[in-house]
Amino acid sequence: MSTMQATTVSCPNCGRTNRVPVAAEGRPKCGHCKQPLPWMVDAGDDDFTEVAEQADVPVVVDLWATWCGPCRMVSPALEKVADDLAGTIKLVKVDIDKNPRLARRFEVQAVPTLLVLDKGQTIARQSGAAPAPALRRWVEKSIEGRATAGKG
Repeated sequence: MSTMQATTVSCPNCGRTNRVPVAAEGRPKCGHCKQPLPWMVDAGDDDFTEVAEQADVPVVVDLWATWCGPCRMVSPALEKVADDLAGTIKLVKVDIDKNPRLARRFEVQAVPTLLVLDKGQTIARQSGAAPAPALRRWVEKSIEGRATAGKG
């Protein structure tokens, strides 16, 4: 089960290494300084529901392919956004060649395709690469609408 899997993340605040589960409730924090940690994981056909759709935080999904040049450019930009928005979002990367069911489900026509999910529902979608500042604005705008819609 994927809940037993973990990734290793360096805390942007204190530099300590932390193990972060790929699927968990809440938001990961540094075991040393208690600051939010960036949450970046891989998911596939078999564990996407648990890893992405059941997350307590908005999830940015990167549907990518190893042969895709723009995907290789957008990956570090998305990781920068995940670092900048630590504690606010979870970044989930899906290799569409290894996970064809997810590629079909999300009707991927071009890569990279980026989604923002809130409680498993797609609230934003875009295709193509963009620099980190533009991606961050897109993510923030997407989750702002979520926060506003969720109040009341």
